[in-house]
Amino acid sequence: MKIRDAVPDDAPAACQVMRRSIAELCTADHNNDATILQKWLSNKTPEIFKSWIKPDNSLLVAVDGDSILVVGCVTSAGRITLNFVSPDARFRGVSSALLTALEHRAVERGNEHCTLESTETARRFYLARGYCEDGPAGGKFGTAGAYPMSKRLTAQDS
Repeated sequence: MKIRDAVPDDAPAACQVMRRSIAELCTADHNNDATILQKWLSNKTPEIFKSWIKPDNSLLVAVDGDSILVVGCVTSAGRITLNFVSPDARFRGVSSALLTALEHRAVERGNEHCTLESTETARRFYLARGYCEDGPAGGKFGTAGAYPMSKRLTAQDS
């Protein structure tokens, strides 16, 4: 597995990973509600993905050969905005590896903290990796969860 910066040609496959991750793995968040699912998936298009490739984002993919396994993004301000794993790669450590790479990018950009909003599905994942909850869950796209979380980054995260 290799983690690298995303390129525009990754857009179709990366969107497929994100869409499958949401539809197949995040059922605790959308409860198979078609309206919630449609809203959540609405911005996971190749055109929008390409727009996320910009200087103030580190948009990363973990690949195995030609297959994208995980898609993640951290802003220059240390906000993790994406971290979606392919259902085919779940529980293989690739999400943890990508999270480490996102945190490394945040440190490189001078951040002492990473922040994010976790889904119900990923909540235990982030708690197990040192993130703390910063308040009550909100709700994106009508989902039940959107847990604000943060983690203080240390020299070992760089």
